[in-house]
Amino acid sequence: MDDGCTESGAKITIERRGRILLIGINRPYIHNRIDPEAYHALAKVYYDYDHDSSLRAAVLFGQGENFSRGVDVDAFTELAKTGKPTALVEGELDPLGKIKRLSKPLIVVAHGDTWNMGHELLLTADIRIAAADARFGQDENTHGRFPGGGATVRFVREAGWANAMRYMLTGDHWGADEAHRIGVVQEIAPDREKALALGIEIAERVAGCAPLGIRTTLASAHLAIDGAENAAYRELDAQYGALYRTNDFLEGRKAEAEGRLPIYVGN
Repeated sequence: MDDGCTESGAKITIERRGRILLIGINRPYIHNRIDPEAYHALAKVYYDYDHDSSLRAAVLFGQGENFSRGVDVDAFTELAKTGKPTALVEGELDPLGKIKRLSKPLIVVAHGDTWNMGHELLLTADIRIAAADARFGQDENTHGRFPGGGATVRFVREAGWANAMRYMLTGDHWGADEAHRIGVVQEIAPDREKALALGIEIAERVAGCAPLGIRTTLASAHLAIDGAENAAYRELDAQYGALYRTNDFLEGRKAEAEGRLPIYVGN
């Protein structure tokens, strides 16, 4: 990757600053919701970053007013109904880290709405920073779905069982101070610009360390946790797909479109 600003498609932006890669989710007109094209573009950027020995750290952030409101449900519905994982091709690396994760450091900077898959992308990071206006959510259960991108594993691990269930089971949202209290974010900055600047500053400090030592630190830490989590990750796509085929899912979509509270019956 050459220095400067380029784009992967139109939905994911990349900018190289020396040893640092800046990755931007770029669908602000739809609150940076992730559709299949954006997902595959992000997967390609992650793969390229992981295989470029001259890059030492990456920072993921959102363009516009929000980090990401999560999955573009309409765009993913047909695939989700199959219960099969999103098929990645050669030269792509799963952005949600359910199959294979980055071997190099990722810092995520959240601002504005950071919901559902957006929050799950945050949870894959090694270091997480939030702007003071960040609003987090895992509210899939209020829409007839469930957190199928890894939050049932990582959110529980990072925040503790009851802290994670407090929000996943109610669908309530929470702010930056609460995210910091429960350990999901490590730093809070006053606004988006300062949060991104802090993310870049920390990435530069990481990049100044010995790269083989950094990789070994990550690999060693993952040895302690990955084995216990892999079985849960393998079941997520089938579980998610099963919910997309229920009447409750259809009721959730209909209620959202009609601006009313859903009435769930459990089938």
